[in-house]
Amino acid sequence: MDLYFSPLACSMATRIALYEAGAGATYLEVDPATKTVMQDGSDFRAVNPIGLVPTLRTDEGVVLTENAAILQYVADRFPQSGISAGPGIDRTRLQQWLCFIGTELHKGLFVPVLDRMAPQEAKAYVLEKNLSRLDHLDNYLKGREFLLDHFTVADAYLVTVINWTMATPPIELAKWPNVKAYYERLRTRPSIARAIAEEFELYKQELARRKAAA
Repeated sequence: MDLYFSPLACSMATRIALYEAGAGATYLEVDPATKTVMQDGSDFRAVNPIGLVPTLRTDEGVVLTENAAILQYVADRFPQSGISAGPGIDRTRLQQWLCFIGTELHKGLFVPVLDRMAPQEAKAYVLEKNLSRLDHLDNYLKGREFLLDHFTVADAYLVTVINWTMATPPIELAKWPNVKAYYERLRTRPSIARAIAEEFELYKQELARRKAAA
């Protein structure tokens, strides 16, 4: 399968899931500014017209988009990895957390704060309105190792999003000790440590390209 990704973007969650599953994949880097596939110079929008990562092409040639859907596909494709959840209420809770991370944290909180073009007033409004989501998460994680009773793709997604706090100074993890402890604990997990290290190096190269093009 082929995973189209950008360094340290939400697509890193799928990389983590694939590493957890021990699954082979071709990782195709997409420059977020030009939408160019770095390996061959092609236009990524020919694969995904919206131009957003992650995008996954399965072994059967099916193109999948949307992070939560891709993560659930990987979890179901490799059931022996244990990164999914059983049927019934456990499966619903997994979907619940994927939705919460995607809407309340990823899009609702972090994307506006990370947007270099967003006015400071807009960022201040988002922070005032949505930091309560981290309050909720902090309360939930008290005494818990994972979001469910074991590591799942939801944890891969959450660690990926929390990792963005390195670029969002107004969101200081020390204010949410349970979230901070969760993040620091999980980032030592082999799949996560490997993904962060590899993508951080690619991110530095991306910044260098951006600086050279300015």
